[in-house]
Amino acid sequence: MSEKPWGRVDAEGNVYCRTADGERMVGAYPDVSGDEALAFFERKFADLALAISLLEQRLKRGAPASDLRANAETLRAGVVAGHGVGDFAGLLSRLDSIDASLSKLEEAQSEQNEEAAEAAIAERTAIVEKMEALSGSISPSSNWKSLTTTADGIFTEWQEHQKSTPRFPKATANELWKRFRAARSTIDHARRSHFAQVDAKNKESKSAKEGLISKAEALSTKGTAGIPAYRALLEEWKNAPRAGRKLDDALWARFKAAGDALYAAKAAEVAAEDESYAENLKVKEALLIEAEPILTMTDRTQARNALNAISKKWDAAGKVPRSSVKSVEDRMRKIEAAVRKLDEAHWDATNPERLARQSELATALHDKIAKLESELVVATAAKNSAKIAELNVAIETQKSWLSIVK
Repeated sequence: MSEKPWGRVDAEGNVYCRTADGERMVGAYPDVSGDEALAFFERKFADLALAISLLEQRLKRGAPASDLRANAETLRAGVVAGHGVGDFAGLLSRLDSIDASLSKLEEAQSEQNEEAAEAAIAERTAIVEKMEALSGSISPSSNWKSLTTTADGIFTEWQEHQKSTPRFPKATANELWKRFRAARSTIDHARRSHFAQVDAKNKESKSAKEGLISKAEALSTKGTAGIPAYRALLEEWKNAPRAGRKLDDALWARFKAAGDALYAAKAAEVAAEDESYAENLKVKEALLIEAEPILTMTDRTQARNALNAISKKWDAAGKVPRSSVKSVEDRMRKIEAAVRKLDEAHWDATNPERLARQSELATALHDKIAKLESELVVATAAKNSAKIAELNVAIETQKSWLSIVK
């Protein structure tokens, strides 16, 4: 037989726990010593005591009261059952204190939960309003890529809010979800409608432009002669409905390829033509060297005769390659301009009307000078130095104008 303050083991291995109301058997542990049997049931008591200590710590940390209440009820049932050896009355007293503290915690957490629920409702309502505002912003010019990205972001925000916030009344949650779903459905419907219209427009554009492509490709056998018809098709292409950029670019590449073939044939013709004009270019370049002395001539007749002789040879030389047309023509125009300038100078010098006007002006200037010189004689006799100076200046001015007229 083994005995300790809180329990004992009899000769048959039965274990008893002492309480204020007397002993009660808590179990048996046969085939071991009494001390071992007592130690086994003391450990059962110690496990309950440790669980209550952990509950007390969680209570101090403010863990959720509902979890603590369930834990306390489970531990109380274990203490009441009393399958162990120890001060079970003390454990019950601790559980009573825990119950009293739990009641206060439940009340405080209930108020906090209400406040948290109200905050969560406000936050979720704001998310709903963002989706409703987005659905109300839809217009024919909406950027659907950006709008869809924004809508997806708001939906993700809704999902995260559901996971991270406390529950609130189901009726309120359902009402908010209905509003959110309706706004999201409006966006989805408008997006589907928009892209259905885009698809229809793309089909229309594709059909029209494929017809133009077929016509353009049919011109390939005509070579250069097909270019005017291709240009007419190009005008039709500009007026045809546009498709999406990717489709439109692909269609344009096909249409352009047909045109490139025609222009390649034109380029080949021009190249062959230019090759045939190469000798003409050499002739004209030689004529330009022959004509360049005209630029320094001062005799109008000599310059005109020289230019006329070279011009006849120039016209007879024929066409030159396109790439050289501007350079040789510019050099010839420069020589022609020089001869024309000599002609204009000769005309200015021999123009009867001009000569008559020049003669009249010269006579007027002579008269003016004679009058001033008469006045100078008078001023000199009077020894009026200021007048003499003034008249000398005036006479020199008139004489300088006369020299210009002559």
